[in-house]
Amino acid sequence: MIVVMQQDATEEQINAVVARLDKNGFQVHLSRGVERTIIGAIGDRTRLQDEFLEAMAGVEKVMPVLQPYKLASRAFHPEDSVVMVGDLAIGGEEIHILAGPCAVESREQLLETARLVKGAGATILRGGAFKPRTSPYSFQGLEEEGLKLLAEAREETGLKIVTEVMDVRTLPLVAEYADILQIGARNMQNFFLLREVARVDKPVLLKRGLSATIEEWLMAAEYIMSGGNQRVILCERGIRTFETYTRNTLDLAAVPVVKYFSHLPVIVDPSHAIGKWRFVPAMARAAVAAGADGLLVEVHPNPAEALCDGPQSLTPENFAAMMADLRQTAPVVGRRLAGVAAGA
Repeated sequence: MIVVMQQDATEEQINAVVARLDKNGFQVHLSRGVERTIIGAIGDRTRLQDEFLEAMAGVEKVMPVLQPYKLASRAFHPEDSVVMVGDLAIGGEEIHILAGPCAVESREQLLETARLVKGAGATILRGGAFKPRTSPYSFQGLEEEGLKLLAEAREETGLKIVTEVMDVRTLPLVAEYADILQIGARNMQNFFLLREVARVDKPVLLKRGLSATIEEWLMAAEYIMSGGNQRVILCERGIRTFETYTRNTLDLAAVPVVKYFSHLPVIVDPSHAIGKWRFVPAMARAAVAAGADGLLVEVHPNPAEALCDGPQSLTPENFAAMMADLRQTAPVVGRRLAGVAAGA
């Protein structure tokens, strides 16, 4: 349930409500908005009557939360959440670009890509160190060596790092190196992994599952948040439909819909959604127009020689052109691109 405090409620009155909820076994979450303080409470409502709470000084009203997800709900947290990644704010006015190769292949490949995307205005470097694929014969990633190379690229360029964690076994190792822990589409409902990620003090990038509904996606976020980690960033990466020309179908409608029901920041991955590099810039523009807080884009120095996902990867030249275009697009919707491109 949600306890909405009066606009002029004192700190003493707020603390009294929190203490009463805590005494009755509720998990309490305080949200201080511009005009009002809202107290979210998760627990057995039969233990405390709404009428009792409404009679307390400073309380304006008590409302149930109808959605199955509570902490991720905008009813619980009316203001947009901003997730801090070091000094970067995801979900604010600035749109962040997370760019890099699908997989870390070599030191030369990664450092070259990191320098190029940083020069074009990206603020976060993406790259997979663990790459289990559909085929067991495909390139599986450099694992810990790949993580060390990502850390080296961060040291040289200043870019933050986002990389995928595949399972509970490798979570401590990935958390040691990464600035953002990515949960991939296939692991969106790996609830054991979500519970463990909730214990780590790192932002989590949660990708939507291949066939997941928006409610299922938000419930996966709820697993992480209920475990104690509120720093969740949602990522729309396309869903599986009957269409076969593109790799997936990019559900851009999910961006405004999720932002209506949830306070969490949302980024879009047009590379995995489309699967064909030539359409990525157009979908990136569309995502910005739809209200995305960031973009996850695959970039490779030589896509024709990439060990995975070459067909959907932008060349450095195409990425720079897309970034220049987005710098013109973002102000139209009242936003701006984070990062400063060389020569900009």
